[in-house]
Amino acid sequence: MHDSSRSSSTRHLLELCVGYFLSYVMTGIAVKYFTGGIRAPRMSDMAYLFNNTIGGNALALAVVIGLGWLGLKGARTIRVAGLTLPAETAYIIPSGVCTAIIIPGTTLLYMLPISVMVAMVIMRASVIVISRLVDAVQIRQGLLKKQVLPEENWAVVFALLALGTNLMLIPMVDLLDARGIPVSSTLGMKPGALHGSFDFVRSPLAMTVLIAYIAAYAVRLYLMNYFKNTRGPGASLDNRAFFAIEQVAATATIVVFGLVAWFGRDAFGWSAPAVIAWHAGVRSFDLPAVLAGIPYGLVAFFSVFLFMFQGRTATFAGVVNRITSLLAGTTATLLLAWIWKQKPPSLQDWASLLFILIAVAFLTRAEQRRVAPTPAPLPRGEVSPAVAG
Repeated sequence: MHDSSRSSSTRHLLELCVGYFLSYVMTGIAVKYFTGGIRAPRMSDMAYLFNNTIGGNALALAVVIGLGWLGLKGARTIRVAGLTLPAETAYIIPSGVCTAIIIPGTTLLYMLPISVMVAMVIMRASVIVISRLVDAVQIRQGLLKKQVLPEENWAVVFALLALGTNLMLIPMVDLLDARGIPVSSTLGMKPGALHGSFDFVRSPLAMTVLIAYIAAYAVRLYLMNYFKNTRGPGASLDNRAFFAIEQVAATATIVVFGLVAWFGRDAFGWSAPAVIAWHAGVRSFDLPAVLAGIPYGLVAFFSVFLFMFQGRTATFAGVVNRITSLLAGTTATLLLAWIWKQKPPSLQDWASLLFILIAVAFLTRAEQRRVAPTPAPLPRGEVSPAVAG
């Protein structure tokens, strides 16, 4: 039987954060190891995406099928193609399709003419903003009965500041350099690092992928929280079935997308660099890179369970998810610098870490308020000692 009290406890929240943190650190190190020149020969981004996706999806499918997570007990059922399915399947499958857009979209954004730094800020910040908007919409719809605490809103502010540190600090440094104050050389920063970083807005392909990524995340987060906030009497609160169905749908969609991209080159004459890179990536099967997808598969588990954490708002869960990944990214950078002499964290990274810690402080206070026991009502006619005193 699913223990709902444990699934909503602070301890379980911290367990998920630790699992997400560790798996994200391993994922970050693996990406740099295979694509950053540590291992020779260096793998292309698309080749690593192909192998990494195989490993991550294979792990997720093996777990959800092997442990029987596909058995969702919904409040009612529907008939589709002769099959009896829980009614929730009608929106969990679209969530899986959105997941299939997000996974390759992340890598494509790093391959297209867009600054990696700007892409990371947009992708991570969009999740936090979307989470806050989902709460606003579902409160208005009457689906979410909780209110977003002020501490959660402040956590959003500082999480966004942590994400935007590079975009804020570099223009200030450039301005001071232009006035004859050599800040960039003193801090060891590259002058004009953001020059041309926003030229991607003139690239139809880059804008299409970026818009698709943000739209897919918006739909996915809304559907996740719709599932969480509409569990009626007798419906399971276990999010494992949601993840299982979503994962199967995502895998099927990725396979379809991959086949279309594979046969589209010859059938339709597609010659986009991403399509050519995909063909080269498929031909670059690499077992160690496939196995490196295992931490990536674990990231998927912890990420979904954090986003859908019981008893918390989408705002809270979204900020927890993103700042945990930021902390993991900084940790991975430190380990890479220590073990393989890679580039250490920059001044911007440490400034970002300060904002993250402030956001964590606000989240901690919000969690304390959320789980604080509600005082029992006093018997009629009695007065609180604090009032009486």
